[in-house]
Amino acid sequence: MSESNVERINFRRAEFLISAPTLAECPEDTGAEVAFAGRSNAGKSSAINALTDNGKLARTSKTPGRTQLINFFRLSEQQRLVDLPGYGYAKVARSMKDEWQRHLAFYLEQRQCLKGLVLLMDIRQPLKEFDLQMLSWAVNAGLPAHILLTKADKLKNGPANNVRFAVEKELKALELDNNVSVQIFSSPKRKGLGKLEARLNQWLSLAPPEAQDDDNTTPA
Repeated sequence: MSESNVERINFRRAEFLISAPTLAECPEDTGAEVAFAGRSNAGKSSAINALTDNGKLARTSKTPGRTQLINFFRLSEQQRLVDLPGYGYAKVARSMKDEWQRHLAFYLEQRQCLKGLVLLMDIRQPLKEFDLQMLSWAVNAGLPAHILLTKADKLKNGPANNVRFAVEKELKALELDNNVSVQIFSSPKRKGLGKLEARLNQWLSLAPPEAQDDDNTTPA
């Protein structure tokens, strides 16, 4: 589907829908939803709040790893944003982390209405073990992924772009670049917000699949 024909979603209308500890307790598997995932320090909640222009929608915490539930936000009756549990620095038992991983893998592989994965990484610490695991799940499930290199305000434009190029190069070397795009992002500066919105508009479109064109472009 050409960009001019894609529905422009008003992300400001997002509202909390439900928190689910397991896939069985998620909303009905219909419509279209996009999931956000990232290590506990990647700025996931801040990005969701910037996207929706609502500083209180997704909880931000000074205690990394506090979010242990799958949180759903409604954009319309058939369109949702999903905040997946973040961990990496979470001070919880290994058994708890393993349980989260099982639920995440099952969600990414089995959720039929899931149209894309937004994976957030601190631009100063990209492609850690968790990031590569999430990308592997997405690629193996045939799910498109869009990487946000967050906290780009911490770097100047030149070094930030160098990181983006390096990430793209490493993904290709690892054969994890299939249907994966990468962009620079800053929540406080709202940098890259338009590109994120464009990608989400495309993924969340409710138009029939035959009306859409393949789009594997990689935004800057």
